[in-house]
Amino acid sequence: MKIHHIRNATMVIETGDQFILVDPMLGPSKTSAPFAFFKHKAKRNPLVDLPENCMQIINKTTHCLITHLHPDHLDKDAEDFLTRNTIAVTCHENDENTLQKRGLYIKNALPYWKEASFLNGKIIPIPAKHGYGWVSKLMGNVAGYYIELPNSPSLYISSDTIYTDDVHKVLTELQPDISILACGSASLDIGKPLLMNMDDILKFIKNTPGKILANHMEALNHCPTTRSQLKNEVEKIGLLDKVAIPDDGETIIY
Repeated sequence: MKIHHIRNATMVIETGDQFILVDPMLGPSKTSAPFAFFKHKAKRNPLVDLPENCMQIINKTTHCLITHLHPDHLDKDAEDFLTRNTIAVTCHENDENTLQKRGLYIKNALPYWKEASFLNGKIIPIPAKHGYGWVSKLMGNVAGYYIELPNSPSLYISSDTIYTDDVHKVLTELQPDISILACGSASLDIGKPLLMNMDDILKFIKNTPGKILANHMEALNHCPTTRSQLKNEVEKIGLLDKVAIPDDGETIIY
């Protein structure tokens, strides 16, 4: 399995002849408003452009996974790409009608914890809680995914979530070989963080039995945690060999 990290939460999972595009944000830099104005510097998003030549991988897409509908996980450029190429999409059942109205081809719309067939393997949508406290209600529906495909390591895409009982259940009972972890510690101008704080990031790393790929960093103005900060914290607990922290455009092979 190859995981091509593109930018933020956008990646392409290459396994066999399948190229699975996850949470595509494909627009140019500085084309969207800041997500925070006071708590963080009010820079326009995305902060960085797509990596050079990344469309060579993205154009191979055979399927798309969408965890939720926030614009940093599905923007207008991505919608245009998916509709223009009639890419089959898997999403949570609560997002099906909205995505169909936008013209996307929905192949699977699944409820939480319901195992379904997926590309000759299986997929299970996992509940995600997008924030600590009341702010999670503002963030709406989010799904992570646990995936098993033939001749590939098992994979958990945690998506935008804090550490919950559902997350813990995936790590300890399903025991994924690889986990994708959103590490940017995003927050708005009000409320608590929208993603795991550093303590919970380290808890996740300690509790997962497999490898981790860290993403959702250095692409949006409301995500303060940097790659170097994460690396330093993971180094302190002696688990850096367990965690990949890819640069935009980098491919990790498992």
